[in-house]
Amino acid sequence: MIKALLTLSSALSATLLLAQAQNYPNGSTVANFTITDLQGTVHDLDAYSAAGKYVLLDFFFYDCGPCQANAPYYSELYQTYGCNGGDLICIEVNYGDPDTDAEAFSVDFAPGFAHPPVIGSATGNGLVDEYGIPAFPTFCLIGPGRQMIVNDIWPLTGMSTFVNAFPQGSGITAQACAVGIDEHARAAALAVRPTLTDGPVTVNYSGPGAQRLEVAVFDPLGQPVPGLTTALRPGADHTLDLGALANGQYLLRVTADGRVVDTQRVALVR
Repeated sequence: MIKALLTLSSALSATLLLAQAQNYPNGSTVANFTITDLQGTVHDLDAYSAAGKYVLLDFFFYDCGPCQANAPYYSELYQTYGCNGGDLICIEVNYGDPDTDAEAFSVDFAPGFAHPPVIGSATGNGLVDEYGIPAFPTFCLIGPGRQMIVNDIWPLTGMSTFVNAFPQGSGITAQACAVGIDEHARAAALAVRPTLTDGPVTVNYSGPGAQRLEVAVFDPLGQPVPGLTTALRPGADHTLDLGALANGQYLLRVTADGRVVDTQRVALVR
C-alpha cells in the first residue's frame, strides 16, 4: 500500500521521498525525548531505554488513508503486548491535526482494540521534523540504548509485520493489558446515538463509576464547549443538545475523577 506523503507547507501536497525517518538510520542513536500525551502521561525515552524497553512510534495524521487502513494492526499490537505495561511501549505521534482528530483516530479506525496513547501535533510536529519523516504512516522501533532498530517498518501485512521486526533475543513477550479503567475497555464503554445528528444526541456510559463522572463536548480545535458538560450515571441515558453549534465534527469525552476514560466522535449536520 502506498504511503501518504508529507508536505512542509500549510496544505498536504505530494513530494516523492523514499527513505523514512531520514535523520536516524538503523543503528544510530536517537535523541532523548520527554513528551506528554493527550491524557497527561509523560513518556521519557531515556527512562524506557534504561528499563530495557523497546519503543515503537507511529507517525500519522487523521485523513491519511494508509494510516487509517493500518491502525488496527498497531492497536492490536499495543493490546497484545500489554498496553504499555510490558516490554514494548507503543506511542502514536500526530502531525498537523487538532487534538480532537488525533485523539479520535484509533477510536474511529481501530474499533474493538485498546487504543495507544497519542502525542498531539503541538509536540508531534517537532518530532516529525526531528526524525525527518516524509511519509505516513511511518513506524519506528527504538531499542535499549536509544538505538534505532528499524526506522521504517513497512509494508504491513498484519500485526505479524511488527512482531517480525523485533530483534532476536529482544525478550518482548505478549501479555494482558493492566486491569482497571484503561484503554482496553474504552472501545465499547461509551455509546452515542446517533453519531450523525441535527442536534440532540443520547449518551450512555457503561464503564466503571467514579465520584465525579462527566461527559464534555469538544470542538474541532480541541476546546471544550461551554455549557455542554454533563454529569453521568453508569448505565443511564443522558441527552446532549448540540443544536446551537455550527455544523462539523465534535468529540465527546468522558472523564472519571478528572481522568479521560473514553471518547467518541459525532457529526452535526443540518
